[in-house]
Amino acid sequence: MKLNIALLAGDGIGPEVIDQAVKVSDAVATKFGHEINWTPALTGAAAIDAIGEPYPDETHEACVAADAVLFGAIGHPRFDNDPSAKVRPEQGLLKMRQKLGLFANVRPTFTFPSLIDKSPLKKERIEGTDLVFLRELTGGIYFGKRGREDNENTAYDTCTYTRAEVERLAKKGFEMAMQRSKKLCCVDKANVLETSRLWRETVQKLEKDYPEVEVSYEFVDAVAMRLVQWPSAYDVLITENLFGDILTDEASVISGSMGLMPSASLGEKTSLFEPIHGSYPQAAGKDIANPLATVLSAAMMFETAFGLKDEAEAIREVVNKSLAEGVVTEDLADGGKAYKTSEVGDWLAKNI
Repeated sequence: MKLNIALLAGDGIGPEVIDQAVKVSDAVATKFGHEINWTPALTGAAAIDAIGEPYPDETHEACVAADAVLFGAIGHPRFDNDPSAKVRPEQGLLKMRQKLGLFANVRPTFTFPSLIDKSPLKKERIEGTDLVFLRELTGGIYFGKRGREDNENTAYDTCTYTRAEVERLAKKGFEMAMQRSKKLCCVDKANVLETSRLWRETVQKLEKDYPEVEVSYEFVDAVAMRLVQWPSAYDVLITENLFGDILTDEASVISGSMGLMPSASLGEKTSLFEPIHGSYPQAAGKDIANPLATVLSAAMMFETAFGLKDEAEAIREVVNKSLAEGVVTEDLADGGKAYKTSEVGDWLAKNI
């Protein structure tokens, strides 16, 4: 196959971890007889510095023309520490999601046998954890009306959802549940929020179309608690934008490191694949960042965007091998040898 992939390295450690995912992807392509055409493009603070816009038109055109998008991370401290900044890297991310129609963020959480003792949670609580969140990505409070009034002393952000937005995300959740253990949890705050009541009634109406799926409804605060107590009780969870943003970061530490979890953002046509961690500017340029989440995001890309399951499995197998043999960066070295970011990438590509 010929695979056309837009490559958005972004900011901070983004370029470093993306480089390793490219090495691994190229190795897989060589092994299985594929050809990858990479199209690099700017986004985030790097794009602001270059042309003053966090998601340039040229970048959007590259993404639209591609079969898939592999993305690093965005963000820079000088924007985080300046509340008055009119242009921010994160605006590029929201704009990209909206313009590409990336409405479903898929975030799996699973454990690695060789790292289970590195989790902040007890081993007996997390063994067997294999869950996936579907977070609605283009609606809710992040895209609602916002502003200031009363001489800047009052601020407001509006959370709005349409039934159609909820339905298309929920259908993805039901379909995923059918492919897994046929369990679906709708996470909301229907005892307080009108948008959550719309979520709940929409999902309830869809239940009849998926009679084999066992559906539960839980408030977001209860789920936040149970993710720490018994994460293995969950399989597929669907939720709105803000709740999903928070809960998926909570779930990510179950594995022992945010540097291990991949994600996908699915649209009607284009899909984007990225690690769940941020730009980690403190580590930028030091060749110490963990590239495995980005590499596993590439595995998701091969399987989800191209239907290449063997290629994806080859990547997952070599990642598991690197963890078992201790070929890891300093965040996972635990007193042993810490490999550089680039050395991990080289080792993975060589072993593939």
